[in-house]
Amino acid sequence: MNIKRNLLTGIVTVVPILVTVFVFGFFLELLSDIGRPKVVVLANAVRPVSPELATWLLELPWLSSALAIGLTLGMFYLLGWSMTRLLGRQVLLAIEQGLNRIPLVTTVYGATKKLVDAFQADGNRAQKVVLVEFPHARMKAVGLVTRYFVDAETGQQLAAVYVPTAPNPAGGYLEIVPASELVVLDWTVDQAMAFVLSGGTTAPDRIHFRTSYRDTVGATAERNSSTAQTDFTVDERARQWDAATAKGDVL
Repeated sequence: MNIKRNLLTGIVTVVPILVTVFVFGFFLELLSDIGRPKVVVLANAVRPVSPELATWLLELPWLSSALAIGLTLGMFYLLGWSMTRLLGRQVLLAIEQGLNRIPLVTTVYGATKKLVDAFQADGNRAQKVVLVEFPHARMKAVGLVTRYFVDAETGQQLAAVYVPTAPNPAGGYLEIVPASELVVLDWTVDQAMAFVLSGGTTAPDRIHFRTSYRDTVGATAERNSSTAQTDFTVDERARQWDAATAKGDVL
């Protein structure tokens, strides 16, 4: 019994560490792959001055990876800095205009850009974290409202809700839900993503889980139907009693 308990305790202890290492390792490897060609260019540039340094840059894996990651982060920083300047925005606009001329590329780029912009929380564009009925009315999932629009026939306000899944939140679901059926939470987007990625372990102790409008109407209708049926039964029994009394069947 102690062997089984200690084994399970060890597994439960190490799993969060392994998941963290895996996630960070994946992103570090991605950054390294992006910056590795730049390391080769840098090594070839310094080879005439210091052949030994160029050899180190290419043959030492830890040095090459660290430099590649540093170059990639530096490139992202310069890109972000340039986007805050007029010249950078003009260059990005020119690139987007070029991509718009390629049918398939413009579809993928446009959809991805809109998705990324939707998750950015800046002032009035901060996305709402909601509970949406999924996969059925008695269950709710955490979702992010990406936009609102109106039903062309009824004028009802609808919401596009992205429901992220664990452990890969990018492989979620997109649903169109009546806005009146959503339960709005006072969570930030970061709290919602942490909740999904942790399997619900980072959730607060209390959460608003009210029934939807449809459930409320359904329960009310069911109660009304039950009450009407009860009233009908009472009235019918009263009529039967009066009829039996009139015939003299009841003493």
